[in-house]
Amino acid sequence: MTITIVRDGGAVLVGEFGKQLVNAGDVILLGPNTLCGGEPEGRITMTTIYADTDYVVDQVFWQYVGMLQDRLDAQVFYAATYVEPAQILRLGEDRAESLTPWLDELVALSIEGRPVENFYRMQALWFSITHVIAPFIKTSPIRTSSTQQATTWPTLPRHRRFTPLRMEARRAAELLRADIERRWSVSDLADEVHLSKSQMGRVFVEAYGKSPIAYLTMLRTERMAHLLRTTDRPLSAIARG
Repeated sequence: MTITIVRDGGAVLVGEFGKQLVNAGDVILLGPNTLCGGEPEGRITMTTIYADTDYVVDQVFWQYVGMLQDRLDAQVFYAATYVEPAQILRLGEDRAESLTPWLDELVALSIEGRPVENFYRMQALWFSITHVIAPFIKTSPIRTSSTQQATTWPTLPRHRRFTPLRMEARRAAELLRADIERRWSVSDLADEVHLSKSQMGRVFVEAYGKSPIAYLTMLRTERMAHLLRTTDRPLSAIARG
């Protein structure tokens, strides 16, 4: 996506929003693969920020972490919420002027070409700019609800307690990681760590936010993803182990 801030002058734009006049203080927001053309009226000064969609979705995920389970959930939420491919945001000259020092510094750091060293400062500038712009973005209201118990999702939980792990839970996780191809049951793990089946399930969920079987599914999924990236084996062969 692109965010273009008109800093001086004006232009006539033609795009998904029809034919529109933009002036200093306006912001043009374009989604991926959205066509837009324009003709300056005299001179015009603009600054454009190019934001990778994956990066934006990741920010949406952390913004709504209390409602979303994972990045795939965030992609669906993003697509359903930000449905307009092109928008013109009327910030006003005074508000847009407040962005000037952040925009200038962001441009300077981009030209400098040291993304690793300047990463945190550039991200801070990006957040400062979007904090001003975001309230003007039109969104579609949607209701979100979890369709499954969080403990059954085969992904790392979003809300993890930073507490020491019980020895039994740690040992059970080690057993699962050591032999992910085995047809483990909660009873098997309980026998290995000398707990009852109900205790095993409770202790494991308290430690990892997932049931043992969901945790095993996550390990297998991660292993399959690794093999798909690093080998030429077909998916059917990887699935068979």
